[in-house]
Amino acid sequence: MDEKNVQSIMNLIIYGGDGRSSAMEAIQAAKKGDFDLAEEKLAAADKSLLEAHHSQTEMLTQEANGNPVEVSLLMVHGQDHLMTGMMFRDLAKEIVELYRTVKEN
Repeated sequence: MDEKNVQSIMNLIIYGGDGRSSAMEAIQAAKKGDFDLAEEKLAAADKSLLEAHHSQTEMLTQEANGNPVEVSLLMVHGQDHLMTGMMFRDLAKEIVELYRTVKEN
């Protein structure tokens, strides 16, 4: 596997994990009633996941251009981090809104 693809995969792992962590911090902030911090953490999750998505898109483009990307356990792990982070971010947004609704009522 070439160095560029290894770096792209590492970005999936790093930024996907950062996105999930920020989403968890958003939930914790909302639980404490700090909705400004919760929104900041959701924005940070979005930013991290966008970076991970850019790395994924680079590899997809490479593949679409006829240059196959080697599928490895590291690649699968990176994709898992990205997709888990995206799912967790979406769920965190819903949980933050639930805490907001409970707090307002």
